[in-house]
Amino acid sequence: MSLNRDVFVGIVLLITCGAFFYASFDIQKPLFGQMSSALWPRIILTPLTILSLIFLIKSAMTTEPVREARGGPKGWLGYYKNPIVIFILFAVFLATMPYLGMLLGGILFVFVLLSYLGGCEPKNLVLHGAIAVGTVGFMWSVFSFALGVILPQGEILNIL
Repeated sequence: MSLNRDVFVGIVLLITCGAFFYASFDIQKPLFGQMSSALWPRIILTPLTILSLIFLIKSAMTTEPVREARGGPKGWLGYYKNPIVIFILFAVFLATMPYLGMLLGGILFVFVLLSYLGGCEPKNLVLHGAIAVGTVGFMWSVFSFALGVILPQGEILNIL
């Protein structure tokens, strides 16, 4: 067993999951007979805690990885370019949600993200468009019609 950086991250993740699970007991119970409001957070926290425990065990069994030279700030930016661009695209998605709504904004976000990560060749653009419309449209339909969740409509598309 080695105490590397990932072991400490795994311990912090487990402590955080425990704190969130403990905090879920403070969620108010509904006034009438329905499922508890704390059910969904606990459903999410259970696999998150299991995955954090697996991460801790795996990281305790491995040795510290060899650090690679990235070449200063320019090398760091080059190495983390994709996550930085993805966070920027997500921030743009959130900023445009009042105008585009969840459906159009989600389709555009997924399409741009897939096109950035997967390339902009014409055959890929058609596939990215189909994936974006299919997945976001399906999830929007499930949340809007099956679950009755009111999603942001935006100013462009006022369907309902």
